[in-house]
Order: sequence, then C-alpha cells, then structure tokens
Amino acid sequence: MSTATKDEEQIAVVDVHYGVSGATAACVILAAWEAERPVLEVTADIERVLPYESGNFYRRELPCITTVLDKLPRQPNVVVIDGYVWLGEESRAGLGAHLHETMGGKIAVVGVAKSFYPFGKDVAEVWRAQSKRPLYISAAGMNLSTAADWVRKMHGGSRIPTALRRVDQLCRGAIGGSGGFSGSP
Repeated sequence: MSTATKDEEQIAVVDVHYGVSGATAACVILAAWEAERPVLEVTADIERVLPYESGNFYRRELPCITTVLDKLPRQPNVVVIDGYVWLGEESRAGLGAHLHETMGGKIAVVGVAKSFYPFGKDVAEVWRAQSKRPLYISAAGMNLSTAADWVRKMHGGSRIPTALRRVDQLCRGAIGGSGGFSGSP
C-alpha cells in the first residue's frame, strides 16, 4: 500500500509494453513531482490486447492503463502518460483526452511525448538538463503551462524524468510476470 495520506498529492505515471498477444501495464506513484523514488509500483498483466489501429492507438492502450489504475488503493490526482493528450487544436482526442474522459473528467492527465507530432497544436516544449531535444507536453483537466512546469521539475538529470524511465523499465521487465505491488507499506 501507499504511504501517501489523503491530503498528499498522488501522481500516477503509467506506461504499457506489448508482448506477442498481451501486454504489461505499469504504474509508479509519486508523492511529489520532484520525488526521486515512487512510493508505490504496480503492474498488471493483460492477456489479450486489440491490434494496433493507425489513428486509434487509444483503443489498444486505454484498457491496459485503466486496468493498472484500477489496482491502485485510491485514485491519483494526476496521471502522466507517455504520449499526447490532444492530436491537433484540442479538436481530436488523443490517448490522454480519452483517459481524462474515461476517468469522468475528475483527474488531470499530462502527456509527455518524446517525438514531435506535427499536428499537435496545444503542446508545450520542455527542455530538460542539457538535452538537444525537448519533450512535448500536453494536458487535459489543467493548464498546459502548469503541466509543463511540473514535468520540467520532475527528478532526473536527463531529458527523460526518472519516474518515466522507471515505469518503462517496470512494464518491460514485468512481461510474463505475475503483476502486482511493490513499495512502501
């Protein structure tokens, strides 16, 4: 279980890794944006996933993310995804916007993309450390400049924040595992 109290911030950083027919979704919980280590790590093995469908990636990824979020002891305040929230002028929903809607619009979603999407209009570039390339930040349920500031101050001395690296490692290493919890009691 998490050590976070009801009044503390709880930031869920999620990612999914796909195997031959299934996937592993992972989530790390941060008590603060600057946190070096998560207070909780959770994985979920998903036996079957939909095939990739160009332009509708969310149909494949969203069920995996909601599965791992459903395993949390309580809902987070914010969910950080690897990808975009909006795909152009907030008129076409990306994975993050679909997640925001699925969660009833009550939980903010911050998208952190490593690659530039030419049709993403409401995006902030965040330069971290000495990187020659920015991260592309988008958001739903909160102000974009605030989301960009939060990502900018996340722990880590490289372009990719520590929590995003950790959740990526966790879902890649957990493929074929049992799925579950680790972290502080």
